[in-house]
Amino acid sequence: MHGDAATIRKILTEHGDTWAVVGLSNNRSRAAYGVAEVLQRFGKRVVPVHPKAETVHGEQGYASLAAIPFPVDVVDVFVNSHLAGPVADEAVAAGASAVWFQLGVIDETAYERSRAAGLDMVMDRCPAIEIPRLG
Repeated sequence: MHGDAATIRKILTEHGDTWAVVGLSNNRSRAAYGVAEVLQRFGKRVVPVHPKAETVHGEQGYASLAAIPFPVDVVDVFVNSHLAGPVADEAVAAGASAVWFQLGVIDETAYERSRAAGLDMVMDRCPAIEIPRLG
């Protein structure tokens, strides 16, 4: 299982409140838009990461994780599975403490690499579903 309850709780409550959301744009029909809104309601700072570098939900966007000029705690990944591994590697390089692959985003080798680098990781889960369950 790539999202045990203890790891989910740890990421959502102990890893800090700055979340880089890779794939977040102003497209309201995309899941990333709604999930980012939920994260903000629960006190997370959401940093959009998208090639367009749009401001979303009041936060300045950046074209890549490397372009963010401040530390991020968690990297939330909304890209296709075949693109997710490099994003996980960028999260390690950026000094994030955790990576979260969204529902349907699965890359077993990226999961293993991230864990081996010392990051907590959840795969194929959604924080907007999990965070209200914390109580």
